[in-house]
Amino acid sequence: MPRRTALEALERFRRDSAWSRQVLDSLAAKNGLDGRDTALAARIFYGMLQNLALCDFTIDRFARGRLEPKVRDILRLGTYQLLFMDKIPPSAAVNESVALCRTLGYERAAGLVNAVLRRVADERGKEPPIPGKGTAEYLCVRYSHPKWLVGELMDLRGYAGAEAVLTADNEQPPVYVQVNTCRASEAELANLLPLRRTDGGLVLDRDGDLTKTEAFQKGLFYVQDPAAHAAVEAAELTPGMKVLDACAAPGGKSFAAAVAMGDRGLVLARDILAKKLALVAKGAERLGLGCVRCEPGDARETERGDFDAVFADVPCSGLGVIRKKPDIRYRPQGELVSLPELQSELLAAIARAVKPGGRLVYSTCTWRTAENEAVTEAFLREHDDFAKVTERTFWPDTDGTDGFYICRMDRVKKI
Repeated sequence: MPRRTALEALERFRRDSAWSRQVLDSLAAKNGLDGRDTALAARIFYGMLQNLALCDFTIDRFARGRLEPKVRDILRLGTYQLLFMDKIPPSAAVNESVALCRTLGYERAAGLVNAVLRRVADERGKEPPIPGKGTAEYLCVRYSHPKWLVGELMDLRGYAGAEAVLTADNEQPPVYVQVNTCRASEAELANLLPLRRTDGGLVLDRDGDLTKTEAFQKGLFYVQDPAAHAAVEAAELTPGMKVLDACAAPGGKSFAAAVAMGDRGLVLARDILAKKLALVAKGAERLGLGCVRCEPGDARETERGDFDAVFADVPCSGLGVIRKKPDIRYRPQGELVSLPELQSELLAAIARAVKPGGRLVYSTCTWRTAENEAVTEAFLREHDDFAKVTERTFWPDTDGTDGFYICRMDRVKKI
């Protein structure tokens, strides 16, 4: 059933471009999968999305003629297991795929699936013979990223740097946690959870549902990537400050700000989506952060205010979190064209809330210049009452974090 669930999720993604996490969760619940089987279905499904082009390249080496979409999907899942899941015996990957064919009424394709996957099994441990090594085309197939994305990366980082980012995109991301120091120390949290300190931050070495742990239920930590946490650190908050998190969901920056201030002051968490804002409020309650106040609102309608620090974590392409959300790489490039205009509009509006001498922190979870430096530079040209203080881009390959951009700009005090 885990493989069938992964197959159904792949079909929904292929047919409807359905969001992967939501699709998988709903299908796992419908099929009655337990935690272990859901984890296996997720590993196969997400892993296949991370390696879709490479799986297709491998399949097309051994399959002749046009394949029905469902049969190709079965071959994709089988190929991924054979090439990337060492703990699954080749016979199991092949036989389960053949069984899926028969169960789903593709009896005539069972022989083809069996023959192709046996050929694929012989490729285990071998470097795929992709032509054009050293070119963007090679990287597109080897790491299953679209050509436009690979091209932008190569422009920024060169061939070797782009390959390093693409490799990181296809790796399992660590689960970084932040200690709620209003309730516990790192040592106290480590007594309850298997943690290890890395250059990137505090990593949780544990699988399974975090929400069921004692430490989570007691509000001793929250999950947040170090790069996102660095956006809050850039504001240099102190107890008693008045802070606005203008695009707050899912709440990580609001929580980090409240903790940084020792839960003394005000963190106003706003978001246009009431459902997501309700989750922020629930998270703040779990963490015991009384200074977080949630308020629905459109960031574009931000009024003038007297906030000491304002966070503008705006909607973006999300290319920095591909390793967590592998299907983001398949968004059409055309969908990204209008993002800088929206980001600029939001930044200009949110900036109205910063008091003279206050701090404005713009951030995105992408490495694209068009959504980062181009936006902040244009903002600073049009707002001479702001000055850049710090700016940094985080990379998954060199920093071990999400791909992320932070720019702090302070409002100049008027004399």
